Amino acid sequence: MLAGEIFVCKDQGMRGLAGRFVSSRSGSFAPIVVLSMIPLISAVGFAVDYTSAVQTRSTEQAALDAAILSITTMDTASTKAQRQVAMQASYVANGGQGDSTLNTFTVAADGTATAQASANFAMPTLFMQIARIDTVPVGVSSAVSKTPALVEATFNVDHVSGYWNKTMTLYGLPFGWNSNTTATAMMKINYAYKAYNYSYTSGGKTYTAADPKGYGTTTISTVSGTTEKVVQSQVCTPVGQTTDFTPTAGTYRSTSVAKSGNTTGSTIYFKTTCATTNSAGNSSGATVDVSMMDQVYLQMDVPSGPVNPLKSNSASTSNRLYLGAGYSTAAQKALSPSKYLPVEVNSNTIVDIFAAVPCSETSDQAWEDGGNNPPLPDVTNADFFYSVMGKCAFNKRASETLLTQ
Repeated sequence: MLAGEIFVCKDQGMRGLAGRFVSSRSGSFAPIVVLSMIPLISAVGFAVDYTSAVQTRSTEQAALDAAILSITTMDTASTKAQRQVAMQASYVANGGQGDSTLNTFTVAADGTATAQASANFAMPTLFMQIARIDTVPVGVSSAVSKTPALVEATFNVDHVSGYWNKTMTLYGLPFGWNSNTTATAMMKINYAYKAYNYSYTSGGKTYTAADPKGYGTTTISTVSGTTEKVVQSQVCTPVGQTTDFTPTAGTYRSTSVAKSGNTTGSTIYFKTTCATTNSAGNSSGATVDVSMMDQVYLQMDVPSGPVNPLKSNSASTSNRLYLGAGYSTAAQKALSPSKYLPVEVNSNTIVDIFAAVPCSETSDQAWEDGGNNPPLPDVTNADFFYSVMGKCAFNKRASETLLTQ
């Protein structure tokens, strides 16, 4: 017990000493505490201001990225000054503070657009003002590259067959369209079937075979309002014969068995040749300006068909469309023909025609008019063949745009 009492006395002595030290008015302790707190408070304050600067920079960067992307879809005639005004407005609208500057906006000869911008903001500090640092400069930069977009498409008929008359129309919806906007027809390809039968006489009987594919006359027209101007026509003429042949370029082979009543005759080989003529002053098909269109789509109308109409922008009918890879010249295509054959569009797909028409290249394309049900991976099942070549340039339409900084 004695030892315990001594311990208590010592403890009380230490507490008393600490109390006297804290309450001392000799002027030695309080300044030490205050001076020791300044570095701690400053460190915490600097950390708070630094964190705020990092967060501000992140916001500024996101705002500048959004702003520079937004000016790539302005009208092509917009000046750099106009893009600067629009970029600053977008920058502020997206939470940016301070001023943004469009340093460069350049369009290359091939239509590729590049732009570079920067933004600066003097962020007010809170705790760093203790060290007479009232603001911290926050600077960000951004750069963008935009690929050329389709502005023109030229359609040429290859060959069309079938017993049903049909029309393929290119429709467009202009920039700023809404649900009340009526799509504009810009180009039409019309096909009219003309029946052809081959007959011969043998043993006093007349045998007849009908061309199984069916060919006729096809015309391509440009459309402006209610005016249609024929720019290309094609007449396909089948000729029946009893001897087989190997088709050459521009000719098509089909077969049918001739009959006289219920009597079967010979196999008839139909050799069809298609002759294409461009209108006076027109060197190639229908050239359509799509530079002012936000969306375009193809529609195939087959009044007598079981599925009508067929649309490239309809997930339920676009699988009757076949799209081929782009090639630069006929010689390139001839080196590897199978590589450029049109491929059936997958079911439940919305086709982007702007992407389906290659820049400065030709794509062979085709439709199956509804007589057979997909999937039909073999393009020979199709009966409406044409080609389309695209011209691309800088355009306000959104295209592949990448932030490069």
